[in-house]
Amino acid sequence: MITLYDMTLSGNCHKIRLLLSFLALPYQARPVDLLGGEQRSPDYLQINPFGQVPVLDDDGLIIRDSQAILVYLAKRYGDEQWWPDDAYRVAQIAAWLSTAANEIANGPALLRVHHKFGRDIDIARARQITAKVLDIVERQLASRDWLVGDSVSLADLAIYPYLALAPEGGIDIGAFQNIVNWFQRIQNLPGYIVMPGLWQA
Repeated sequence: MITLYDMTLSGNCHKIRLLLSFLALPYQARPVDLLGGEQRSPDYLQINPFGQVPVLDDDGLIIRDSQAILVYLAKRYGDEQWWPDDAYRVAQIAAWLSTAANEIANGPALLRVHHKFGRDIDIARARQITAKVLDIVERQLASRDWLVGDSVSLADLAIYPYLALAPEGGIDIGAFQNIVNWFQRIQNLPGYIVMPGLWQA
């Protein structure tokens, strides 16, 4: 039985919910009360010492970190589309997973945390990072439908949620037509599920 320690408004949790849905894997959602501080409780810190969501429990196998969970699910339950054997394509996917954990987390995701949840951040730095990563993704999608290869992959799922949530961070995502078109392709995939706040056509 798969259990996902989850939080509805977390983009990192949503990328896992998306992959679980695309893979048609049944799972049990276990909400974590972040506002109430459950992530800092001794019981939760036994599951994830970093006190973060998501965490995946696959019949006793515990995986923390959204990028790691994506890789685990793709490798264990997916096919070539999600985790290819080709070394170059895997490296390209890994690079976008790294982008999700760095530029996306420190740019658009951080701006959303500030505007939606009131966290004090270095706004100028977050905006600078956001502008750079949006420009890179926009150019990457100028002549291709997906970030890596000719079909949706973990690369797309890794960075999609926080870009689609960017308007909640005060970002005019409509200025990036290639990204908006990519949003629509993802949202038209069989098994796609929504979360509150995501950009919609």
